[in-house]
Amino acid sequence: MSRGRRSQPTQVRDLLERVLDDLGMEAAARAHRIGQHWEEAVGPEVAAHCQPVGVRNGVLEARVQSSVWAQQLQLRTPEILEALRWVLGDEAPTALRFRVSYSPADSQTSDPKVSHAERARRRPGTRGSG
Repeated sequence: MSRGRRSQPTQVRDLLERVLDDLGMEAAARAHRIGQHWEEAVGPEVAAHCQPVGVRNGVLEARVQSSVWAQQLQLRTPEILEALRWVLGDEAPTALRFRVSYSPADSQTSDPKVSHAERARRRPGTRGSG
């Protein structure tokens, strides 16, 4: 009995992109591709505090951890868009929108036992940060 050729395993992220395209969900597929290359485009520090969540009409919406990060990234929008164009080419968004979304995963600032002054000291861009 002869066994047929086995194909190479497919990574889920590649499969997901094809399925989204096949279902006519190009915007979701585009957002997925941006997410795959996000850290490469913006760097690890920004990626740790800001994640892309969706694309609508060429505008990338990204979730940020604080208003401080939102303001800093808004000022860096031209630089971020250029980096995304460099990495993604024609797939890059044409504009950015930052939305503050405090995540429970941010244990530094969500612990109720941590005082307001301590949270401010830990946050980048505040007077208390090192």
